Amino acid sequence: MSSESIEQRLAKAMAELEATEAAVARAESELAHAESTVRSADRAVEVTVSAQGDLRALTFLDDKYRTMPAGQLAASVLEAVQEARARMARHVMATFEPFTKASPEAPEITGFDVDWKKIFGPGVLEGPKGGRRRGAGRLRDEISEDPED
Repeated sequence: MSSESIEQRLAKAMAELEATEAAVARAESELAHAESTVRSADRAVEVTVSAQGDLRALTFLDDKYRTMPAGQLAASVLEAVQEARARMARHVMATFEPFTKASPEAPEITGFDVDWKKIFGPGVLEGPKGGRRRGAGRLRDEISEDPED
C-alpha cells in the first residue's frame, strides 16, 4: 500500500493533468502552422499540405508539365498530394503519441486511445511508398479514353 494520502495522489494527478493539457495545447499550436512539402517521383510537381491535409501550394517544376500527357500530370499531382498528406498524418500521430500512454507519475491517468487507421486511413500506417505511383495507370486510362471535343 502506498504511503501517499489520497489528497497527495489527487494533487499529483491534477498536476499531471494540467501538464498534459498544456502539452496538448503546445502540440495543437505547433500543428496549426505545420506543413509538409513533397515532390513527385518524376520531379514534375511539388505540393504543400497543412496538418489537416489541405492543399496549400501546387508548383509545376521546370516546365515539365508542358510536355506531359494530361493523365501523367494528374498522376504526378495526386502522387505528391497523397505522399504529403501521409507524411503530415504520420507527423500528427508522432506529435500526439505521448498522450496515448499512461502517465508514470499518475497511473490513474491512462492516456487516450486513438484509432489512427479510422482517422487517416490504413495507408498512413504503412509508411512511405518509396516512389510507388498509386493510381497512375488508372488515371491515364480514364483520361485517355475521354473523347476529345
